[in-house]
Amino acid sequence: MDNCGKREFALLEKIGFVRVSGSEEEKKAAEMLAEEVRALGAEAELEPFPVTHYEVKKVKFEMLEPEYREIEVLGYGYSGSTPEEGITAEFAYVQQGNKADLYGVKGKIVLVDGRVAPDVYERILKAGAVGFVSWSGTVIDDNARTDIDKRELREPHWRHGKCPGVVMRAWDAMELVRANPKTVRLTLVQEESERNSHNVIATLPGTDLPEEEICFVAHYDSTPYSNGVYDNGAGAAIILEMMRHFIENPPRRSLRFLWVGSEERGLLGSKYYVKAHEDEMEKIQLLINVDMAGPVLGVDRAFITGDVSLQHMVDYLGAEAGFPIRTTQDVYSSDSTPFADKGVPAISFARFGAQGAAPGHDRNDLLEHLSAESLEKTTGFIRLFCDRIVGSTWFPVPRTMPDNMLEAIDNYLHRWDKK
Repeated sequence: MDNCGKREFALLEKIGFVRVSGSEEEKKAAEMLAEEVRALGAEAELEPFPVTHYEVKKVKFEMLEPEYREIEVLGYGYSGSTPEEGITAEFAYVQQGNKADLYGVKGKIVLVDGRVAPDVYERILKAGAVGFVSWSGTVIDDNARTDIDKRELREPHWRHGKCPGVVMRAWDAMELVRANPKTVRLTLVQEESERNSHNVIATLPGTDLPEEEICFVAHYDSTPYSNGVYDNGAGAAIILEMMRHFIENPPRRSLRFLWVGSEERGLLGSKYYVKAHEDEMEKIQLLINVDMAGPVLGVDRAFITGDVSLQHMVDYLGAEAGFPIRTTQDVYSSDSTPFADKGVPAISFARFGAQGAAPGHDRNDLLEHLSAESLEKTTGFIRLFCDRIVGSTWFPVPRTMPDNMLEAIDNYLHRWDKK
């Protein structure tokens, strides 16, 4: 592990640029990771997969009466388009979008607090709203140091249809409600297309039990505005160190390493991989996901989507090594979930920044909040866990998914119709 943290930090410096789904920058980062793998003497493959893309051509939000005011907004991706001249309608603030909030909003443009969750979106459409507005940030944001979130509707929304939407700042949303305009105009014209994102794939054959496979996953894409070093360049660097370790110490079981793209768009890279390689899922004994690490101030966590015995194992190793780690049996909102949905036991390691200590998903995801020493500590414990699992005489994790985790996975994937 000599200089492990320094190597990881150096990789973060290389890939610390905005690399959103389907962009040339994301592909550049994928190629850089593949070159890192090849520099270790292993082979790396870039596997492309299609992702949707949207481009906003025109967006505007206007208060019309009793007085005119234009408010800065961004278009909600994949929410459809208005006519070129926009939609003019009465305005209503519907707070959380509950049933009572939405009474009488047919034909109106509605303002909803925060993000528009799929169930809220469904209620908006059923209530007959013709457009929606959401807001991001806080009412004390400095506009020069913050950005309006770039948001989009995802697959759980699409099943309900299209309704044009925009995003504004929290302060502007507050002032909009204060003004209580009678009518507003929402204009959104966007075009949808398709691009390629990429997964980077590398394998190490097992020396004794090659038919049993353990899979390592980390996503390498970022959100808009973000350099993505904390989320999740750090995870990408950590599993590269795991690969380096097992090249130097050949594993009993076969290992597969996946650096997946488009996680921030709804786990698109891991969902594609699971679907494209469905016939390989049976031989995967365990999925090890690393998503977010490195904050100087923070706490190490492990989320187990599988049998509770795996949680007990991590608790024991933490006690043995004197490594403080909090464990939870639950779904983790990352690339472990598509594998768990196919019955593969999964564990996700993360080091979460303490409140206010490591911003993510915005322009403040910066190297200055992380340290090589913190990365090395987290990596050291993950290596200890992996050495035990990969080198075990027989595999200690049941290849089953308990009922409580099956229910948690269904809830996470919005399978309300199964209830």
